[in-house]
Amino acid sequence: MYRPQDDTWLVAEALAEAGVPVGASVLDVCTGTGALGVVAGLAGAGEVTAVDVSRRAVTAARVNGWVRRVPLRALRTDFGDLVGQRRFDVVLSNPPYVPSESYEPKGRARAWDAGERGRAVLDRLCAVLPLLLADKGMALIVHSQLCDEDATLHQLRGGGLKASVVARRTVPFGPVLRGRAKWLRDNGYLAPGQEQEELVVVRADVA
Repeated sequence: MYRPQDDTWLVAEALAEAGVPVGASVLDVCTGTGALGVVAGLAGAGEVTAVDVSRRAVTAARVNGWVRRVPLRALRTDFGDLVGQRRFDVVLSNPPYVPSESYEPKGRARAWDAGERGRAVLDRLCAVLPLLLADKGMALIVHSQLCDEDATLHQLRGGGLKASVVARRTVPFGPVLRGRAKWLRDNGYLAPGQEQEELVVVRADVA
């Protein structure tokens, strides 16, 4: 878990532009501090379910929802466990997406490490998203261009959703990317001398 950064606020801006239907049910996947769930609640959501595998994240989301008087229910669970239980009008996610040598995240690294292609969580989310969205539902997912936006679009469209990139922002590397820049360059993720990454927000809608 880490404090909300550029990627979180990029989703929040995309959500403000798209609008939250009054009384909508919202799912915040990989909620972290609960920031996106709180934003959705303040924008008019009727109920917000925030999920994360981190105990600390769930506690933080509960506290932040309570402080801001948002109807937020935080659960310590994997988003895949919600499949078949219910569907949501809006799904938001800022999942782990930083490429890493292996996928055995522990401690704080669970908030960013996502396997060699950076898609260990993204691929699973794209696969189950059609089963989490209600009729006329919408999802907003943010990740780095290092993870291949085309792969995300292809998977979502393959699942029967309409999908497009609705926001982009280029930002300087944070501490995590700076710390593994050599590995990323050696493995072709970064160009020589590259010190910025492009963030993208992908919107998916039930067709």
